[in-house]
Amino acid sequence: MRFLMRGLVGLALMAIMIGFAGFGGYRLYTAMTAEETAQRRPARERSYSVNVAELTSQTVAPVTTAYGQVESWRTLELRASSEGRLVEVASKFRDGAAVAKGELLLRIDPANAEFQVLDAEAALADAEAQKAEAAEAIVGAEQELEAARRQLDLRKQALERQQQLRDKGYSTAVQVETEELAVASLEQSLSNRLQSVITARKRIERMDLTVKRARLALDDARRTLEEVTLTAPFTGYLSEVNATLGRRVSSSETLALLIDPAALEVRFSLSTDEFSRLLDTSGSLVKAPVTAVLQLGGRSIEVPGAIDRAAAVVSEGEAGRTLFATLDLEPGTVLRPGDFVKVNVLEPELTRVAKVPSAALTEDGRMLIVGEGDRIEEIKATILRRMGNEVIVANVPFGADYVRERLPQLGTGLKVTPRRNTGGQDDPQLDEPATAQALEAGEARLSGDLVALEPERRAALIDQLNRSDMPENRKARLLALLNKPMVPKELIERLEHGGGNSG
Repeated sequence: MRFLMRGLVGLALMAIMIGFAGFGGYRLYTAMTAEETAQRRPARERSYSVNVAELTSQTVAPVTTAYGQVESWRTLELRASSEGRLVEVASKFRDGAAVAKGELLLRIDPANAEFQVLDAEAALADAEAQKAEAAEAIVGAEQELEAARRQLDLRKQALERQQQLRDKGYSTAVQVETEELAVASLEQSLSNRLQSVITARKRIERMDLTVKRARLALDDARRTLEEVTLTAPFTGYLSEVNATLGRRVSSSETLALLIDPAALEVRFSLSTDEFSRLLDTSGSLVKAPVTAVLQLGGRSIEVPGAIDRAAAVVSEGEAGRTLFATLDLEPGTVLRPGDFVKVNVLEPELTRVAKVPSAALTEDGRMLIVGEGDRIEEIKATILRRMGNEVIVANVPFGADYVRERLPQLGTGLKVTPRRNTGGQDDPQLDEPATAQALEAGEARLSGDLVALEPERRAALIDQLNRSDMPENRKARLLALLNKPMVPKELIERLEHGGGNSG
């Protein structure tokens, strides 16, 4: 019985050993057969999914961005007209207050100005009295001159009679000489009277000038009296106010600045290349439209305008040109002199150009297009302008599809699966980034080099991935890899090169 039991156990063990040996032979045969089958089966070429758009010929007006400062070309210094004490100050005479044209601002004690008016009136009255006196004096001088002329005529007649009597022998030479001396004396007196008349007339001319000066002094004194009441000459805002009630001010002292809010312009600088684009064929500056953008927290204030002129000189060490643009301001504008604004200058239009994302080409203008058989070809485009995340290019094959995002794994000759964005060529958001598919396809190979991430760098990559538009299942798998202590180096490089961005 014991011998029978041992024989059955031995047969069972032998059967088990034969079964394992058969199973092992079957697995070996299957593996060898699968390897031969795989070697005979042709390898399938890998295809990358890429986002593409069509190169469309456009007419584009490029926009040059510069930064400048708002200035006022109409700023008036409000000065005291005369020395005195401030006896009245308007309640709104403060920094930043808005005043209307003709509005009372302050008043200076008029005592000094009134005294000057009275003094000028007295000087004018004295000058007019002296002028009247000179006019009367000339009348007397002319009468004396006329009497002297009549006396001279009579003496000349008497001299002629004496000469005739002497010739007839009835008069002596002594009598003739006496008459001649009398005539000479009257001629001297006549000359003196004539000089008196001339002097009297010149005095009247001098008194005319004196009266005019006295009247000008009186007008100036009256104007000073009127200016002790200071009013706003135009509507504007007050700045640098320096006046308080009861304070004594001196003549011509600056009390405030009045700034016209409607007379603002923006001063900004452009490089030499940017400035050259704003010149016409004759070399004259084009009055290109501009938009001044003032950033106030989360709100942007845009004010239109146009280039007005260029600075007269180029400062030492300055590169480019300084330009001034007038602004089309509305009443109540928030712009103030000194505001730092962004200036968008609309350049002349460019024809037969294309607008592509900056990620579609390299710095030297090389970009990828989809050729025959959905294979990638590389072309060299002429870069005309860079505007933020967009580039204006020329000398490109219009109508061809280009790759919107040039990824490191893409190269000439590779086969791709084009995916066209339904939102249009200029839509910055893609339906689903091709880079997300590249990352998913490479997940199986992301177990190569592993590196440890710093907390800040890990947080930045996670935030970048969370803000991407890739599907949630892919995002979850990549987030799981990023949260591990050791992260694949290839994943980090792809994310930092834009692999997790949506555009």
